Amino acid sequence: MKRVIARLDIKGNRLIKGVHLEGWRFLTGDPNDFCKKYYTDGADEILYVDAVASLYNRDSLKDIIRKTTENVFVPLTVGGGIRTIEDVTEILRSGADKVAICTQAVKTPEIISKVADKFGSQCMVVSIQAKKDQNGNYKIWYDVAREKTEINVVEFAIKVEELGAGEILLTSVDQEGTGKGMDAELIKMVTEATKIPVIACGGFAQPSDFKVAIDGGADAVAIAKALHYQQTNILAIKEYAESVGIKIRQDEN
Repeated sequence: MKRVIARLDIKGNRLIKGVHLEGWRFLTGDPNDFCKKYYTDGADEILYVDAVASLYNRDSLKDIIRKTTENVFVPLTVGGGIRTIEDVTEILRSGADKVAICTQAVKTPEIISKVADKFGSQCMVVSIQAKKDQNGNYKIWYDVAREKTEINVVEFAIKVEELGAGEILLTSVDQEGTGKGMDAELIKMVTEATKIPVIACGGFAQPSDFKVAIDGGADAVAIAKALHYQQTNILAIKEYAESVGIKIRQDEN
C-alpha cells in the first residue's frame, strides 16, 4: 500500500517552509495544529524535520513531538541534528517511531548500522538530499543542502541499504519547494537500484504528482508546501490515487 506523508519543517517551535531547502519563511500557526489537521485528514505518517539541524534547541522539538503524540496516532518520523545513538534514544523516548538521519549518515555511515542494530532497521531512515551537477549527475548534499559532495546518489543509496537502513527519504533539492513537480528521473534511479522503501519528496503541487512518484517506484510521497498553503489536501490526493488504480492505505483515523 502506498502512503501519503505530511512533512513539517521546524525551526525552534515554529513551522517553516523554503525553496531548495533555503530561504525559510515562518508560517502562522502552531505546528501541532497543522499536524493534527493532517492526521484528521488521513495522513498515513507524519515527518518532522528540524530544519536548522541544531542540538541547541532540541527541547523545543521534543516538546512538539510529545504534544503531537497526544492526539496523533500514525507513525512519526523525526530528523535533523541527529548525530549519535544518544540523540536517537532521546528522540524515540519523546514519542517518535523512526529517525531520519542525513548529515551524519554521510560523514560517518556506520551510524546507520549502529541504529539499525540497536533499534531495528524499521526505525532507521536515511535522508538523502540529491541535486544535479552541471554534468547532469545526481550528487549527495547534506547539512540542509548547504554542503556539497561528489558522492553519487545511486551508489550511496545502495550503500545505506547494505548498512541496514530500513527506508530512504529521497529529497530532490532542485525541485523542493518549487511546486514544479516531482523529479521522476531521480526517483526511478534510486528505486531501481534498491529494495527498501523510498519516500519521494520535493516539488509536489497537485494530486497527479503522486502518480508520478509512485510510477517511478516510490512507496510514499512526503508533502509540505502543497498542504501548508492548501493547494491540495490529503483527501483529494487519496481520492485521485484510487481513481487511477493506486492502492493506498485505508483511512483508519
